Amino acid sequence: MAYWPHLYLLFFILILWALERRFPKVMARAEENLLILVISSIMAVSFGQVIARYGFNTGWDAALEFNTIAFSWLILLGMSYGIKTNLHIGVDIVLNAVPKRITKALSLFGAAAAMLYGLILLDSTWLAMLGVDVKGGAIEYWSKMFRIGIGSEELRYPEFIQEMFGVRPRIQRWIVLVILPISLALLSYRSLQAFISIARGKRDMLISGHEAQDLVKENQNVLKD
Repeated sequence: MAYWPHLYLLFFILILWALERRFPKVMARAEENLLILVISSIMAVSFGQVIARYGFNTGWDAALEFNTIAFSWLILLGMSYGIKTNLHIGVDIVLNAVPKRITKALSLFGAAAAMLYGLILLDSTWLAMLGVDVKGGAIEYWSKMFRIGIGSEELRYPEFIQEMFGVRPRIQRWIVLVILPISLALLSYRSLQAFISIARGKRDMLISGHEAQDLVKENQNVLKD
């Protein structure tokens, strides 16, 4: 298996780390705007399909595939974003019932487990060094799609792009699947960040167990006003 995708992902994470240290607010807004763009595209295509079908008896053949892919992008990108912003909901009854040092240890274990989970799904071949008989992962699957070059089911390039670059009509599947290795690399990276923050005492947990209580406190005076 070629290892150039690993190097590209490592390069991507290093650039992201440098940009976030240099422009933290800009990068935070950029990540949020990307998620908003994905959600908005799903809503726009769905709404457009309703108008087209019921108003003009037509529609976009690739709408279902586009929305399915966009929704998968939203979920995959949301995994790392939820860890970064501490938005993942979890059960914290045990964490609140034990001493703080045990809470910290369990939170560190959770962050390490999330990072390990992302690395295994990204590329499990490294487990062979531990004697585990396993192979495959997102990088291998994406690399296979890249080598084969097969197209999507319904998604097509606009005609002017086909004529300008001489490409096949169908959008290559490796393009829509590139989010798989990127999102899992981000998941591992954000989990490592969370591990370091918890170890330094800048963060209590990997999850947001008190979200409902925080919302109540923030809005307890709304009715009075």
